[in-house]
Amino acid sequence: MKLSLLLTLFILASLYAKTSDFSIIVHQPFNAGLSDITEDYDRTITAVGFSKYYNQNSNSSNSYTNAFDYLASVSNQYGSGMHIIKVDNHADIIFSKQANLSSFSEAVAVVKTPTNGYFLGGYTLDGSLIVLKLDANANLIYSKIYGTNNYDRMNNLILLSDGGVLCIGSSVTTRSQNDSLFETGLGNNDIYLTRFSKDGQKLWSKKYGTSYDDEGIDAVEAQDGSIIVLSKTSYDKHKDVSLMRINENGNRIWLKHYKGEKLTLPTKIIRLRDNNFVISLIQYDDMRKEHIRLIKFDLYQNVLIDKDIFTTYPSGLNDIKEFSDGTFIGVGYVKDISNTDGLAMVLDSNLVMLNQEHYGKENYDLFTSATILHNSQVAVAGVHTDEESQESNMWITKLNRDASMAQISTHSSNFYEKLCALFKEEIASKQLTIREDLTIELTDSRLYFNVAEYKLTQTQKIFLDSFSKKLIPFLYANKEIIDTLEVNGHTSSEWGNVDFTARYLNNEKLSMNRSYSTLSYIFAMQEKMTQKWLLKVLKGSGLSYAKSVVLNDMEDKEKSRRVSFKIILK
Repeated sequence: MKLSLLLTLFILASLYAKTSDFSIIVHQPFNAGLSDITEDYDRTITAVGFSKYYNQNSNSSNSYTNAFDYLASVSNQYGSGMHIIKVDNHADIIFSKQANLSSFSEAVAVVKTPTNGYFLGGYTLDGSLIVLKLDANANLIYSKIYGTNNYDRMNNLILLSDGGVLCIGSSVTTRSQNDSLFETGLGNNDIYLTRFSKDGQKLWSKKYGTSYDDEGIDAVEAQDGSIIVLSKTSYDKHKDVSLMRINENGNRIWLKHYKGEKLTLPTKIIRLRDNNFVISLIQYDDMRKEHIRLIKFDLYQNVLIDKDIFTTYPSGLNDIKEFSDGTFIGVGYVKDISNTDGLAMVLDSNLVMLNQEHYGKENYDLFTSATILHNSQVAVAGVHTDEESQESNMWITKLNRDASMAQISTHSSNFYEKLCALFKEEIASKQLTIREDLTIELTDSRLYFNVAEYKLTQTQKIFLDSFSKKLIPFLYANKEIIDTLEVNGHTSSEWGNVDFTARYLNNEKLSMNRSYSTLSYIFAMQEKMTQKWLLKVLKGSGLSYAKSVVLNDMEDKEKSRRVSFKIILK
């Protein structure tokens, strides 16, 4: 199937509303919604989904003698298009773009590329699958339209460690060619997986399943490069959950079915920091009331935790993410007596619910996806419906890690300008640069560390004297809005002839020492009152070579041996 793709800028003029809460409602002429969300490297937020529109190319002057031909012509006039939206920390929309295809389509997932671009995954409503690669401004790099001759559906797109992606969904099983009426619309589904390289080359495409209806829901890559696939199998009145482990070539390693008497629907699988996994399920009781079930297991099918979470009203989680301390946040829906609200739930490391919050109006609202941001806040995508309305809207919110609603930052732009003015001489002399996310990078080669060294040189001390005498009083004068001052140590990636583990750990210790040397030198020269305040905001960390400086796809080892500063506002 050949489709002509053109990404066009969709100009928004008074189409969204915002308050002091970080909650953006994007209104479109017809139904719209968001399915996935991610954080960009410049700390902005990007979400994808769909918005409805009319097909302007339809020919309404045709006359029809066959009712089926007429119905087919009208169905092609109105449908959905893939939509991508980017917003900044002030809840302002930077861009909003729609992919216009000759067939209607919806986006289901967005993942970041190393160059701050995107992979978008979705499907056309007539049964083809779509993978788009976009640059940082959402301009098209390439598109892949693929699938079988039958009806296919994508449910998620997974970024892999080699820079490629895995597409997961379902495909209708091939039927008899003699059964033309229901050839692509009735029959058993199979799990359908396709793996693409980072350059868009299709590496393999395979189907899996039983004699019943099977559907691939989600997947995640394990530490060893194998892939765990979450799926469901439907038969009679039952829906079973299945887990399958495959190798990088798509060959099955093991398969496990979870069968039960109660209706169970899988929604999400994530890999944890301890390299185990958690799946999120929606389970129904005998009264058809749904509740949340979470299962933690290891790579060898051993169940470590199996937790049912009951709430007053029916509820379910569509997504779950792990914080760096092992706690979790999940987002989904809760069905109150008269309406459906977006649900945000915080859980401890043992999957015990700590608290929950409901968001929405007196109508239909829900959260579909979440991503944890660099400052431990959470960006959430979803669907909002205005009161007395029958049309859904795109919804982006930002939550604090306790699931409370975050506020729109009103400080950062003005603060950035003041910070640049404060260090205008250092910027002009190329001693440092300041990014809009309030990261301060030292760029004078005399301020870099020598190989394997962390003790400050006399040149570095002289600079820090002048630097801190400007920075610290400025921060203290604005202490009401200062949350954190980070001093981050960095290294280059080399470390003699050692293996990967030793190279990382040695560099991690070195980066922490560089951070401590800088932090302690600045702290020691402050007055006691300022030191007492710095106790609350000062944070030192070692990042090893995780954020080494790369120029023209090559690591600049000299510039990587540095410390950087980052200011985080409340």
